[in-house]
Amino acid sequence: MLGAAAGSILLAGSAYAQDTIKVGVLHSLSGSMAISETTLKDAVLMMIDEQNAKGGVLGKQLEAVVVDPASDWPLFAEKARELLTVSKVDVMFGCWTSVSRKSVLPVIEELDGLLFYPVQYEGEESSRNVFYTGAAPNQQAIPATDYFLDELGVEKFALLGTDYVYPRTTNNILEAYLKDKGIAAEDIFVNYTPFGQSDWSKIVSDVVALGADGKKVGVISTINGDANIGFYKELAAQGVSADDIPVVAFSVGEEELSGLDTSNLVGHLAAWNYFESAESDANTAFIKAWKARMGDDRVTNDPMEATYIGFNMWVQAVEQAGTTDVDAVIKAMPGQTFPNLTGGVAEMLPNHHLTKPVLIGEIQADGQFDIISETDPVPGDAWTDFLPESAVLESDWVTLDCGMYNTETKTCVQQKSNY
Repeated sequence: MLGAAAGSILLAGSAYAQDTIKVGVLHSLSGSMAISETTLKDAVLMMIDEQNAKGGVLGKQLEAVVVDPASDWPLFAEKARELLTVSKVDVMFGCWTSVSRKSVLPVIEELDGLLFYPVQYEGEESSRNVFYTGAAPNQQAIPATDYFLDELGVEKFALLGTDYVYPRTTNNILEAYLKDKGIAAEDIFVNYTPFGQSDWSKIVSDVVALGADGKKVGVISTINGDANIGFYKELAAQGVSADDIPVVAFSVGEEELSGLDTSNLVGHLAAWNYFESAESDANTAFIKAWKARMGDDRVTNDPMEATYIGFNMWVQAVEQAGTTDVDAVIKAMPGQTFPNLTGGVAEMLPNHHLTKPVLIGEIQADGQFDIISETDPVPGDAWTDFLPESAVLESDWVTLDCGMYNTETKTCVQQKSNY
């Protein structure tokens, strides 16, 4: 009888497991990117708990399956395959760096998985199996550069990045854009450093030397992960203030600043589509829920908002489709709208990118940002207009069923992401 009872319990547990909707969480919880990605794991778990409290999705509870790719790019592909084939998740929320995303792409396209990617990136990509809820270059890099040119009068540019695909491609776009704007090639300094770079003395000295002729220098930073700590410390050590050489960062938000002494960073900038300091009822409620769960010292940031929008759009698409079947959900996603946390509404476009406002924030002594510039919602562009080979390309998974459509030849160049 005891054996039979135990067997019944096991069967009941098995049946319950099969009756959940599994959500994969693919974020680094160790290694150099843990400083940024752990928060996104925590955010997904909060949203899953909140959705389950509302009754789940399609009458089923959501079950998180968390893995740690450990800031190891090939391991992202391995863990994605594990989530899809062993855990059999219905959707994945994950990745931060573009090299991790590109590691995952062939796996999810082969196995018809679904990934929501919540971080600003370099564009030049469009996968049927990915929804890009972070910023494309025209929603962050280009507007930030315009701010330097038009508002701050920057005449020389230091493009400093971590050595991987996102900074390199973004800086290729920015170099072309700056030259179009009349900035001479010799007035653009480009430098790449490894993940975890700690010695910034020579690089900061080179940036300072760039302005020896009296022209105003600005730094556009695509430095990722914990390397930012050493970079900002070296700026302070060399007495470089935001008035002397302003820095606008694309990968530094509230979470990264929470581990720094920000007293020497006041006045430097970041370009995002959300800051915790945004004033809206939705943001107030989101921050309250986050701090109640995680503690008053835990901050919110832009990739969290992108995760929040993507998660809620996925819930809506599943409910609209009446199934978690990936093909049905992909079809239901374009056209989904959901309130963002800055007071507007995000819309998912046929190119699997969102409409997003562009915000420039100035670092304050408390590690928060004073929003000094905000645009109307900008539609995300998968293919930049500032590289000749990309300017002719369009992504449209609704009408054209193609992520790389050549508008000159009227042909779909390719369906799979081998770029």
